[in-house]
Amino acid sequence: ALAISVGFVVDDAIVMLENIVRHVEDGMNPFEASIKGAREIGFTIVSISLSLVAAFIPLLLMGGIIGRLFREFAVTVTMTIAVSAVVALTLTPMMCSRFLKAERKEKHGRIYALTERGFDALLSAYERALDVCLRHRFLTLLVFFATVASTVMLFVAIPKGFFPQQDTGLLQGTSEAAQDVSFAEMMRLQEKLGDIIAKDPDVQTYAMAIGAGGASASLNTGRFYLTLKPRSERKASAYEIIARLRKATQNVEGVKLYLQAAQDITVGGRAGRSQFQYTLQDPDIAELNDWSPRILEKLKTLPDLRDVATDQQAAGMTLTLDINRDQASRYGLDSATIDNTIYDAFGQRQVAQFFTQQNNYHVVLEILPELQGTPESLEKIYVKSPTTGEQVPLAAFASWTTRKTQPLSISHQGQFPAVTITFNLAQGSSLGTATEAIKAAERELGLPAAMRTTFQGNAQAFQDSLSTVPLLIAAALVVIYLILGVLYESFIHPLTILSTLPSAGAGAIATLMLAGFDFSLVAMIGVILLIGIVKKNGIMLVDFAITAERDEHLTPEAAVRKAAILRFRPIMMTTAAALLGGIPLMLGAGTGAEIRQPLGYAMVGGLIVSQALTLFTTPVVYIYLDKLASLLDHLVGRKQQATEETAGAG
Repeated sequence: ALAISVGFVVDDAIVMLENIVRHVEDGMNPFEASIKGAREIGFTIVSISLSLVAAFIPLLLMGGIIGRLFREFAVTVTMTIAVSAVVALTLTPMMCSRFLKAERKEKHGRIYALTERGFDALLSAYERALDVCLRHRFLTLLVFFATVASTVMLFVAIPKGFFPQQDTGLLQGTSEAAQDVSFAEMMRLQEKLGDIIAKDPDVQTYAMAIGAGGASASLNTGRFYLTLKPRSERKASAYEIIARLRKATQNVEGVKLYLQAAQDITVGGRAGRSQFQYTLQDPDIAELNDWSPRILEKLKTLPDLRDVATDQQAAGMTLTLDINRDQASRYGLDSATIDNTIYDAFGQRQVAQFFTQQNNYHVVLEILPELQGTPESLEKIYVKSPTTGEQVPLAAFASWTTRKTQPLSISHQGQFPAVTITFNLAQGSSLGTATEAIKAAERELGLPAAMRTTFQGNAQAFQDSLSTVPLLIAAALVVIYLILGVLYESFIHPLTILSTLPSAGAGAIATLMLAGFDFSLVAMIGVILLIGIVKKNGIMLVDFAITAERDEHLTPEAAVRKAAILRFRPIMMTTAAALLGGIPLMLGAGTGAEIRQPLGYAMVGGLIVSQALTLFTTPVVYIYLDKLASLLDHLVGRKQQATEETAGAG
């Protein structure tokens, strides 16, 4: 917010300063010019500031996670606008009266003369082009309507996203092996993955762990934490490194590695193997276990998704031990003694711990490792009888069934069994495109009526924001219209001012598409900023045109032409200031810069296109709406006259 504010809080001061300088250049002394200029432009600055603040009122009042994320942004921008307006109305005129002096008659250098001639040529070219547009008003109006239509079409066409994908220099990974894997085998596989990761030239350090924790509660999973080299020291982005490691680790048999880039902003959701979560719920766990693999395989075929994985762990190997309690009691054995003996053999019981100066060591009790992997080892287990002291073979009082599969873990959500499928986005794909593809796959499969599907985390917040974004923009437009309507005491003039916005929206969205960005929440903030910034051009034109019509008795055509030429310089100056304030965000680099770049691209693109079009379309819209207002006034006057005549006849 502070970076953005640098570009447009100077607008009020620029407008005030330019108007005072104009009078000084016409021969008025600085003190009188400051008083007259401030009197002329004061209402314009109030209109610009109030309508700019109004654009952020919907953000200030917005609830939910999106409102909480952007509340500080809206408050910061609003306060900077308020302070800049007060300074422009008080301090700026005072300083102008003390420090300004007429400089046109003074001798200046070549650069000054060159820039003055350049601006005069630009103003002359604009004046000629404006006259052409005013002579062909209907054609210019068609251009305006074409801009409105293109804005709508571009908004529908641009891929939608939640937050831009960042390269923070950190990667998180989850490894997954077969559900009946042993601890030793899982450790071996994890170390093989670690060796491949260590060889990547862009990985600086990494750490790893296996076992329950993070995204899983089962033994067959592991975790990786990768720190990449600084962005300036590597050519590949985080997502290119993920694709490279994905390909390199595919040859490791028996384990799968899922990587994702750590993000600054992650909304809710449980930890998963990939970044986005899609959850299936069903009260019938058998139906859930039957359909989940089908949906998983279908999603793996979608070109917009990568690293599709599931937290379903339904293939764990089990062995059931049946104890003949009557037979065991003859040997004086109870269930606790039998349990402890089996745990001593297979449970890795820690029986002692001793310390040295540099380390500590755990003594673990277990049978020989080569005997741990087969059920036949149970035949070699003996249980010591507490009464007779003799060693009783386990097979003498117990039997065991063949192994079968059982779930390692069962996840729940909202008290119902749930399976969460996680996924990353393919390079160049958007979250909006991915969620639409998943919904289409749902319809194609024809899921059972009892099964409920939802997105979680960032994907769920994105789904919520899809309906919120149009409402936010519409609310900003309505609030601005109401405030301008009160300030100008008119229903028509606010529409003229708002006519500057479609070209800004078209420019912002087109620039984002050309740069390869989605329309994310950050881009939406850029559009709301544009709504506040761009309409100042319309305010300056309309304000001076109304004054020229009222005080100089000019026709609407002559008044708006004079206002456009007179206000050309401050419009160019304020637009340039706001545009230059957005360029650092647009071109910003470094860790996590991706989250700020859409804001800069939206501002710069919107301002350029808006500046190129509204200087010509807004005067034409003003003329047509002024005629509409005159027609409405005439109709209302005739209606009132007819009512009075009827009352008089009565």
